[in-house]
Amino acid sequence: MVAALELYLDTDANRRLRTLWRTLEADGIPTMASLNQRHRPHVSLAASRTLAPDVVAQALQGVPVGRGLSLDMDFAGQFVGRVLWLGVVPTGELLDHHREVHDRLTAGGVDVWEQYRPGRWVPHCTVSLRVPNPLMAPAVRRCLEILPLRAHVTGARRHRSRQRHRPPLGLITRAVCS
Repeated sequence: MVAALELYLDTDANRRLRTLWRTLEADGIPTMASLNQRHRPHVSLAASRTLAPDVVAQALQGVPVGRGLSLDMDFAGQFVGRVLWLGVVPTGELLDHHREVHDRLTAGGVDVWEQYRPGRWVPHCTVSLRVPNPLMAPAVRRCLEILPLRAHVTGARRHRSRQRHRPPLGLITRAVCS
């Protein structure tokens, strides 16, 4: 199991990302949509093997996670293992918010994977977890076709993979950003 604290994006950004997913799927490149039709484009602030909802809610009490953030996706990237993603520009505002969330989680006893900790985190929106090697260059070209992409964070949730219902944390609401 994997649990993450995810930032969800506005309608226009979702539409553009889902269009990218459909285009890549038509090109024979599996995307996040292949995993689950209900999968939502997002940017993860934290991830771990588990994130207990009550512990996370207590640790983040009073923190408006993601509220008011705008994310600029300006580049494509690849992690080892054929993972393709759109890179989010690491603005001071985003990095400060990430550090605040991480510091609160750490103080609350929540263990977060090393690659999601401040100073190591690469803000991104995953496009595919397994691009076939011969299709990586065409997949990157497709990603570049939709960039730049500006997204506004509309909500945040703790998500656990293989869980059908993802109840929002009480303190993290779907605040529409203006």
